[in-house]
Amino acid sequence: MNLSDGFITTQNVLFYLKIKSFFNGDNYLIMEKDNYVVWVQDVVKTFTMKKGAFGKKSIVKAVDRVSLSITKGTTYGLVGESGCGKTTLARTLLRLIEPDSGEIVILNTPLHTLPKDTLRKFRKNMQIVFQDPYGSLNPRMTVEKIISESLRIHENFTKEEVKEKTYNLLKMVGLDPAYASRYPHEFSGGQRQRICIARALALSPSFVVLDEPISALDVSIQGQILNLLRDIQETLGVAYLFVAHNLAVVKHISTKVGVMYLGKIVEENVSDKLYKKPLHPYTQSLIDSIPDIKPSKHSFSVVKGEIPSPENPPKGCHFHPRCQFAMPVCREAYPATVTVNGARVACFLYH
Repeated sequence: MNLSDGFITTQNVLFYLKIKSFFNGDNYLIMEKDNYVVWVQDVVKTFTMKKGAFGKKSIVKAVDRVSLSITKGTTYGLVGESGCGKTTLARTLLRLIEPDSGEIVILNTPLHTLPKDTLRKFRKNMQIVFQDPYGSLNPRMTVEKIISESLRIHENFTKEEVKEKTYNLLKMVGLDPAYASRYPHEFSGGQRQRICIARALALSPSFVVLDEPISALDVSIQGQILNLLRDIQETLGVAYLFVAHNLAVVKHISTKVGVMYLGKIVEENVSDKLYKKPLHPYTQSLIDSIPDIKPSKHSFSVVKGEIPSPENPPKGCHFHPRCQFAMPVCREAYPATVTVNGARVACFLYH
């Protein structure tokens, strides 16, 4: 079904979606789990919201049937406006937030089924670097204690081995081992984020979530941290999930990019292809809104309107109130995700 056929009607598309759902549901992501460090299928996370003492409860779908995969030594960039569910998804994948349903497989281990005791031991394989480096560091602990804490808990190293490992980690992130006896408040923002990265790498994880790791830093420092992350990835082969707002930054570091809107991934493609030829109207708007150093006669555009409240998302395609290509069917049903030239996109323009 395509635009040239001339028969895209609400009834036809709804019938197509019912047939697709009958045969394979929405399981459009068919992959061998063994080939991936991270494999995620139809993950859902909802929250119950209550307004006032006697207010009605409403269900918010922060993450709505999200599927993705990350291979060894690659970076999956996750972009979207504030409130679209990026951070919730990232923390759900690590079970810092418990998912409602779906499959989460890391290193061939079904994470969503692990009991708490087993999960605690498995956590050394997956780590996270938070957005605020100062808020995620214990101000009463020295750098050496901060980095070595996980080594003392998970490994059976001697004191000398722990100290040597800590010093090597500081060198890896570009800090002098002599700083090990200092406290977090004695460092700049960029140095504190380097400490957070060293702590995350202490147990040699295979998967690291980077939750907007440079957004709180000066622009001059952001490039240094990005280059550091890439060097570490090339050396250790670690897989990243990189959450960010800055699309230019995501393009620089990501192998594959997923664009998220109101809890759903609306487009996913290899980084270069996504930026050269975005398919979803939302992705096109985001890329068009990036300021250009050498602007043409047309100034950069912005995404029209504001992101709707996740408590009351629009019926049908969630993006249709802001989309210049919206059709009647977009107001009636949510589009299934289809593959177009290697990209995955959820839009009726490609059905």
